[in-house]
Amino acid sequence: MLFGIFPTLVFIAATFLTAKGKQFIDNINLQTLTYFHSICIPVEIVLALLFHQGVVSVYMTVEGTNFDLFSGITSPIVGYLAFRTANKNKKLLLWWNIICLLLLLNVVITAVFAFPSPFQKLAFDQPNIAILYFPFNLLPSVIVPTVLFGNLAAIRRLTKRNGQQ
Repeated sequence: MLFGIFPTLVFIAATFLTAKGKQFIDNINLQTLTYFHSICIPVEIVLALLFHQGVVSVYMTVEGTNFDLFSGITSPIVGYLAFRTANKNKKLLLWWNIICLLLLLNVVITAVFAFPSPFQKLAFDQPNIAILYFPFNLLPSVIVPTVLFGNLAAIRRLTKRNGQQ
């Protein structure tokens, strides 16, 4: 599992720490970053189905402590409200991205604690074993880091002082 997650985290760090990476981030369309969060909707549906199949914990669903569905459902609404005029609603976007980042952090922490490992503190009766198998291993190794990158990139763009958005 670490071999799938570690390279993506290194890539994210390198992107934020290098000049070319920062230039790349600054050229990503902020509206696209906002609408991208709608990916959380099908992810949450899949997690709910996996729970009912007995391969992930209830904690990983909206029935448990995973409220990341909020990010997916609100992304088109926030995108519309923030970009409907020429002046972006930067405060709305910034606060929404911070909330989405905190929701993602909640899911990641819960997933770690519900995964059968020395760190497991939750879901002993139904641990998160689906992520051990393809294609579900793409969730922690590709989808979560991509959403994390999107949040961090948007927050960077929205907090830059030089006015480039």
